[in-house]
Amino acid sequence: MITLAADCLLFQMSNGESVPFSADMISVEVMGDTVQWLEPELVRQAAKAVFHYYKYELGRHSVTTDDFAASLEKVLNGFKLNPPCPPAGDRTVLESDLRQLALETGEARELVFFPRLREELRLQLRHGPGVLRFCGLRACVKHLVGADRWGLRCRSLEEQIVEYLRQCLTSEAKPPGLALIIR
Repeated sequence: MITLAADCLLFQMSNGESVPFSADMISVEVMGDTVQWLEPELVRQAAKAVFHYYKYELGRHSVTTDDFAASLEKVLNGFKLNPPCPPAGDRTVLESDLRQLALETGEARELVFFPRLREELRLQLRHGPGVLRFCGLRACVKHLVGADRWGLRCRSLEEQIVEYLRQCLTSEAKPPGLALIIR
């Protein structure tokens, strides 16, 4: 058996594989328009702080990627970072509540949710917004899965919803420079 380096944590991936990382090896990829709202150095330092918390404060030798990501999200949300106002040109921001859409599905859940989500996206696009914001993603996913705690099924459905919104937006006629925010 190979001994884990003293400054490493084992990250347990969703596929069951464990990969060792040191605090300096952790990289956080911020996708899409969010790059302009978060300073890369802030994200790097926050990731190192979360790493330190698991390794030294809790004395853990391993952590799941989901737990690490949730902790990092909590830390970043603690900074109360809000996206900047849209650039000049009076861009309209329209917001939809994913949690509310999920609650409206009743017992059919995912079967009704995805067509309803596409309908909501089309409805918002008719208003010609500059920014489309979908909030309540975590609560939406937990409701659709029927889970009290976040798990692998939740993570998978979260990724499906984000990908579905991106695909729908790609296939729809949209104003130039439209920004999509999903939180």
